[in-house]
Amino acid sequence: MPTPEQRLSELGLELPAPIKLPATLHLPFTFVNVRGDRVFISGHPKQAPDGTIAGPYGQVGEQLTTEDAQLAARDIALSVLANLKAEIGELSRVAGWLRVFGMVNSAPGYDLQHVVINGFSDLIIEVFGPEIGRHARSAIGVAGLPMNFAMEIEAELQLFDS
Repeated sequence: MPTPEQRLSELGLELPAPIKLPATLHLPFTFVNVRGDRVFISGHPKQAPDGTIAGPYGQVGEQLTTEDAQLAARDIALSVLANLKAEIGELSRVAGWLRVFGMVNSAPGYDLQHVVINGFSDLIIEVFGPEIGRHARSAIGVAGLPMNFAMEIEAELQLFDS
């Protein structure tokens, strides 16, 4: 089985640079928190190739279509992987994805949050394979998110013993 980095390359995908926050934005937490063999991933937006925050912004079902949001969720997976790789070195250290939690800024009546977050889940399984990439998941609609993000996705994973 190829490494996750090799699989990304096979898929023609590149990771963005690790996240770069605007100087005016104070966040008193880390985006990737490693505790022993557990990794807690804070809610992530999409990142541009240079690591800057790139949204998407607005409500799904209003400013974004389900398809646009699903593609953005796939891009958020790349952002998560970029920040995870920056923290742990090699993505092959991941023993298993345990849980994914997707929050979708939803227009009133919008009910396809699970389809949106499939963009994230599908890429994780493509990159890590069905055994390591398999995870429990929740996808919920919310009335708003910080900075008017269209979605934010967090995760928990386990590393192989060092």
